[in-house]
Amino acid sequence: MDAVIVGAGLAGLAAADHLAGAGLQVVVLERGDGPGTKNVTGGRLYADSVRDLVADWDGAPWERPVTREAWTLVDGDRSVRVAYDDPGLGGGAPHSYTVLRGRLDPWLGERVAAKGAFVIPQKPVTELLREDGRVAGVRVDGEEIPAEVVIVCDGILSFVGQAAGLRRVPGPGAVAVGIKEVIGLPSGTIEDRFGVGPDEGAAELLLGSFTGGCMGGGFLYTNRESVSVGVVVGVEDLMAGPALGNAPDLLEAFKAHPRVRRLVEGGELLEYAAHLIPEAGAAGVGPVVADGLLLAGDAAGLALNMGYTVRGMEFALASGRMAAQAVVEARERGDASAASLASYERRLKDSFVWRYLDAYRDMPAMLENPDLFGRYPREVCDLLGGLVRLGRDAPAPVGAEVWRFVRRNLLNPRDARFWWKARKLGRQTS
Repeated sequence: MDAVIVGAGLAGLAAADHLAGAGLQVVVLERGDGPGTKNVTGGRLYADSVRDLVADWDGAPWERPVTREAWTLVDGDRSVRVAYDDPGLGGGAPHSYTVLRGRLDPWLGERVAAKGAFVIPQKPVTELLREDGRVAGVRVDGEEIPAEVVIVCDGILSFVGQAAGLRRVPGPGAVAVGIKEVIGLPSGTIEDRFGVGPDEGAAELLLGSFTGGCMGGGFLYTNRESVSVGVVVGVEDLMAGPALGNAPDLLEAFKAHPRVRRLVEGGELLEYAAHLIPEAGAAGVGPVVADGLLLAGDAAGLALNMGYTVRGMEFALASGRMAAQAVVEARERGDASAASLASYERRLKDSFVWRYLDAYRDMPAMLENPDLFGRYPREVCDLLGGLVRLGRDAPAPVGAEVWRFVRRNLLNPRDARFWWKARKLGRQTS
């Protein structure tokens, strides 16, 4: 084979799509029962970032274009929500879509197969073939599959990346666990509850007391006839906080919050899933190229928690295609050495993927601040709660209340240091 791709997620399928389109002999090996059966996401894909890649995906099973964004701070049963509505985010070329991987990935798998690539399920790969010190294929089920290049897209733990010596088992501080349910609801009910139209969708991120002070948050995404609801929690924090119970308990507590409960009540549980998520950002990206081998997607650590949204799927699509482009060029040269495949790394560093990773490289450290998940949401709820509770007593001066809030949460050494560091987020350093 010209290329063996390990993993039929978005990175692997994007690579296979490009390679098969270029006429190369490609096989995609997937450990699950098929594309999409082991691929989990919240999920929301920022299509603008990969517009040129998805432009010809006629008939792709997108769920809803996101036209309403909301961010909610939670303290107990109280909450403060900020929403942004923009119909312009939808339209002919939507900025982002909600997706269900159980639909999108099989569709991509069929597209890749129609171009001549082989997509073979139930084939877990953990062992590489080597020839003269370079990667020369894989071994699966006792069978050797020789290949000029292996593209590794097998997820965050990346057993193949570990076998190649390019990845290590991530420590608990570098990963989070995401727990998600897909809850079926009629489309009209979704539109009424979330305030969107038939061709519109909503994305809402929540932060606060439901994670018990742990680094993490919750999410709600509207699909055509279902809602994806879930929580993400740092593994290290979860291990250190036994009083929180286990991860599924956190999801149940999140769903019990009045805001979330009202949005999903009466729905039918269609799907439950959990998986690990890279949280190290730029620091979690190591070598991505070796002789005869490339890493893409989560296997390369290409994911980013920006605090107010999470990037991953478009990183996977873009990196898979860039890896494939490097393979096509290497094949033309007849050279699959690391030096020849290094054009992939150069493309990656020149792309939006690295620009975002670089600009938010300090975010993982910022998210270690427990005040983000406890004190700040409580203080905001206290401030607004005090302003709306009107009785017989003389009202508190609004300016004085706001000034006390600012002094407690901004104008003291501890908070001032945090917000001073936050000013650098979004700036590229290289």
